[in-house]
Amino acid sequence: MLARATLTVDLRKIAENARRVTSALAGFEIVGVTKVTCGSPEVARAMLDGGVRALGESRLENVERLRAARIDAPVWLIRAPTPPLAEETVRLVDVSAISEYEIVVALDEAAGRVGTTHGILAMVDVGDLREGMMPDELPEFVKLVERLEHVRLMGVGTSLTCYGAIAPDQRNLARLAELARVAEEQAGRSLVISGGSSTSIAPVLAGSAPVAIGNLRIGEAIVLGVDPATREPILGLDLHTDALCLRAPVIECKIKPSLPIGTSMQDAFGQVPVFEDRGERRRAICALGRQDAPAESLRPVDQRVFVLGASSDHLVLDVGDLPVAPGIGEAIEFVPGYSAVLQLFTSPYVGKEFLGGESAPDSG
Repeated sequence: MLARATLTVDLRKIAENARRVTSALAGFEIVGVTKVTCGSPEVARAMLDGGVRALGESRLENVERLRAARIDAPVWLIRAPTPPLAEETVRLVDVSAISEYEIVVALDEAAGRVGTTHGILAMVDVGDLREGMMPDELPEFVKLVERLEHVRLMGVGTSLTCYGAIAPDQRNLARLAELARVAEEQAGRSLVISGGSSTSIAPVLAGSAPVAIGNLRIGEAIVLGVDPATREPILGLDLHTDALCLRAPVIECKIKPSLPIGTSMQDAFGQVPVFEDRGERRRAICALGRQDAPAESLRPVDQRVFVLGASSDHLVLDVGDLPVAPGIGEAIEFVPGYSAVLQLFTSPYVGKEFLGGESAPDSG
């Protein structure tokens, strides 16, 4: 009998996914992004075992978790820090993705106080409209950074798909490569060209990405085995798509009408739900809610189970097609999507289990 919702992570499958990605992209420097797992040291070690060269994180709290676990691999901060966090950044992180010169100055001053040199990845926006300076700003940015003493411009990068859902293609990746070429001429040395995240794997494998691009920041393809642009497996890589499994215990199972009874108004989240009348159906409630994961990002392993919706603490399922009604405390299993994984790792109410690696204390 399961006491509470638990997320199980198969570290062997994570490591194998990392190994298949790094093998398919031989010659690329792969930064394994652990941010969706809140900087899980177990997942980080699995990625490193699979051949990634560095780790990518967006929050310093997660980097602290990695360093406390004695992980000394290079770490890239893939969200710019605020200036007050500059000293903490240069102590914990090797490279920061930056688009604002003011932040570079803060990092330079902090690195001088600490006695180190900090790497800067200049982020350029080539269409997705998340972070990144506009292309015509890059030459001035490079000129100013090159004058500083305690930071070093080590590359040019971009972010695609994450906000504007713009796919990496021959045009925008070629634009990045050309911008980096100009920056290299200014700096007088070769620079890393970081061509995006998991969505850039497909154009690289298809041969439509410029050969100059030599770095990718990969998270979802390794953790979930899919291309974030399509949420489908990446052709030719044979990645595991079930490295993560969520089990949630049943706390109620009853036959009820499929349509609520009474006047319909807004639900707890300000939405007006729409229901299909399927007559009386057996419904189960699991001890999991939107505070833990979005219902629409949970796919039941048993295809006879259907997610109907959720409140903050209750996940409502149609289990009418199961031959036997699930018992109280029985686990219903789900494969979580990216948004679900993000919340499940963040939620203190969901247990975490790691298979095939070192065990960690339960975060709940």
